[in-house]
Amino acid sequence: MHSEPEPVPGGGIKSLTDEQIRTWSRQQKDQWWLTNVFRGDMAQLTLRSALTGFVLGGLLSATNLYVGAKTGWTLGVGLTSVILAFAMFKVFSSLGARDMTILENNAMQSIATSAGYMTGPLISGMAAYMWIQNEPLPWWQIFWFNVVLSILGVLVAFPMKRRFINDEQQPFPEGRACGVVLDTLYSSAASVGLFKAKALAVVAAIAGFITFISGEAYLKALHGLMIMARTGEKWADVLKNHKAALDSTWHLPHNLDPLFKNASGTKGVIDAPKIAGVDIRQLGLNPALDLAMIGAGGLMGIRAGCSLLIGMIINFVIVVPWMISIGEILPKSGSLADGTAVFGRVHIMNTWALWWGIAMMITASMVALLAKPEVFIEAFKGLAGKRSDQKDVLGHIEVPLWISWVGIPIVGAVGVWMAHDWFGVSWVFGAAAIPLIIVLTLIAASSTALTGTTPTGSLSKIPQFMFGALDPKHPPTNLMTGVMCVEVASNASNLLMDIKPGYMLGAKPRQQAVGHIIGIIAGALASTPLFFILFLQDYKPEQAKLDPNHVQSVMAPEGGQFGFPSAVQWKGVSEMITSIFGGDSTRSLLTTSIIISMVIAAVVAIIFEIARIRTKGKFPLSSLAIGLGVVIPPDSTMAMFAGALFFWFMTGRYKELKNSFGNKLFVQTLEPICAGIIAGAALIGIGDVLVKVFLLK
Repeated sequence: MHSEPEPVPGGGIKSLTDEQIRTWSRQQKDQWWLTNVFRGDMAQLTLRSALTGFVLGGLLSATNLYVGAKTGWTLGVGLTSVILAFAMFKVFSSLGARDMTILENNAMQSIATSAGYMTGPLISGMAAYMWIQNEPLPWWQIFWFNVVLSILGVLVAFPMKRRFINDEQQPFPEGRACGVVLDTLYSSAASVGLFKAKALAVVAAIAGFITFISGEAYLKALHGLMIMARTGEKWADVLKNHKAALDSTWHLPHNLDPLFKNASGTKGVIDAPKIAGVDIRQLGLNPALDLAMIGAGGLMGIRAGCSLLIGMIINFVIVVPWMISIGEILPKSGSLADGTAVFGRVHIMNTWALWWGIAMMITASMVALLAKPEVFIEAFKGLAGKRSDQKDVLGHIEVPLWISWVGIPIVGAVGVWMAHDWFGVSWVFGAAAIPLIIVLTLIAASSTALTGTTPTGSLSKIPQFMFGALDPKHPPTNLMTGVMCVEVASNASNLLMDIKPGYMLGAKPRQQAVGHIIGIIAGALASTPLFFILFLQDYKPEQAKLDPNHVQSVMAPEGGQFGFPSAVQWKGVSEMITSIFGGDSTRSLLTTSIIISMVIAAVVAIIFEIARIRTKGKFPLSSLAIGLGVVIPPDSTMAMFAGALFFWFMTGRYKELKNSFGNKLFVQTLEPICAGIIAGAALIGIGDVLVKVFLLK
């Protein structure tokens, strides 16, 4: 009955044929996998793989938090962690340690990946909740709510694992790519992995060094240490007595501010350009040296990079100046006529520009989701199927289903209690979110299985609008039910993505589940305190009583490096829901010009998405990215476009030169290079903030 398995291109991985997948029962497929793929008791979730994954996951979750607060996106860290761990243990083995097995590396990447994705709620729904409530959440509430929802995602995922992976053999593209890379690293082509690891390390060091010399806190602290060594003063006295000297410490300029004259004309060499009488810096149009965003642009590609730039130009160069000139956008203070007007990007976003960007993103997301009926068909296929009485041949290594059937109600009840007790969500709405979570997880997992993309952005709008319409005057209801649904759906889908390479390589599913939970704890432990240090260090309770936007202005300050575009979107949707369903008293939020801009943006998004679908993805623009270009700070958008353009050019130049060093570097090693740039810049950038908080204050 068992025909010869087919190898997967790129290594010795075995897989079933399409005909076998269609015609065999799940028991037959499980028996074939147990005989042909399963690696038995090969070392997998060992102490060293758990510790390596824990540490790498913590570091990579820190970079995800940093990048996510700038772009609104979280980056996959699986391949990066695989290459890093492979290189680390090659070094250790050369010193006499036993080399890591392929399954240990796979367990490690599963831990690191789950840790990396723990930052999602922090940069989106939870941040938006804090902005609307104008006070930070206690760290322990953030930690435990995030952990409980993520564990619920694990419990929801494992019953789906047997269908999506064991039975239907769904591709899960990113997970499959990770499995192929692992197989390649541990085959005769291991030198390929070592080259990628070296490239990652070199570019990370270069990016880190440039970020270091542009970090004001680093160089100021070094200057202070030199003064302390010369004078013998205590550190506190150095900060007090030499403040002027420390403030004048040179560092590589972050943007073009040193070039432009200040108000008194005592600094700078030229006047800052103006658009519609407004200084370009007040519009956010001040290019910055942001290497992490350059790396992110390389990963996202030229299509998304160009679309982001177009959205930014339309908004900040064309539409916003037009709205300012006709009086639709008023200054925070001063007068445009006498040149004293003060605007600022955040003010412009909150009072006008945000809405058409959100309308475009929501419309594009929903059209893209609804345009794939196979996702919905696949999501609910087999739910009403008959239960098999056949023996479960993998029962001794799979996660027992009773754990999910018992755990989902218990952990779900804990999550509902937290939402009610901590965030004021009604028991009814919290309980109603649980079945919706299951439905949205099925949709998210199906999309991830087929395309490698988890549509969390579009899925989050479903609970937000549903529960927001039912309880429009209590924003925490739509925000926190949205966080519940999206975090569980996202974590379950990411777990299935992580399990895919383990299934391809013959790993034990139970140990992967345990590893995923270890990663959840690692990510929460790393990202929660870092969130407070990076973004809430300047929060003052007494100031919050006077300023209703204090928390938002602290986390995403005017001219600051963190814009929190995902949180801006969540907050904007919440305010839109309140405006639409909350009664006439709130309708003034959406002026006539805002509504017209939203309608135009929605129509354009529909046209662009239809064009993308009809051309099978060849349409050159992304309406989702255009809308995102409105929300992301322009300096980050310009840096991402620069990165996308550079790597697109280098890839195009060397793509056909198969044996050239350029092909090896910019085509075959593109992802590790971009990941290295992001990791080096982000980790050193985080360090600059820590130095500022713990040494210079």
